[in-house]
Amino acid sequence: MTISQTASVTPRALWTGRGLSALIVLFMIFDGVIKLPPLDIVTQTMVELGWPADPNVSRMLGIIGLVSTALYAVPRTAVLGAILLTAYLGGAIATHIRIGSPLFSHTLFGVYLGVILWGGLFLRDPRVRALIPFTR
Repeated sequence: MTISQTASVTPRALWTGRGLSALIVLFMIFDGVIKLPPLDIVTQTMVELGWPADPNVSRMLGIIGLVSTALYAVPRTAVLGAILLTAYLGGAIATHIRIGSPLFSHTLFGVYLGVILWGGLFLRDPRVRALIPFTR
């Protein structure tokens, strides 16, 4: 049996997965693009989070986020992109834990995004469904 035979994707699941993935891609594009130019709000927020006030640091984070998002958006490299975005979001979670941000609104926001990210990929990619079989 091939992966597509054991973990087929219905049209409804496929489009739901694409929609969830599109939400993540749009959010991460916004997140990455605002970190590229030296915007004062980004620099101030980075300082509040304990990062240096160096525009190159935010630019580097923006590029990492955009590259990871591009990999996630391409079906052939979506799993690699999801892994990289999970690591990126893990860094955001760790930063918020370190400074004592509110749990449900700030700290767990990365978890919420990660669940949507992997949920979208699970619904649209039979390879992921074969790896994580919730049903027989």
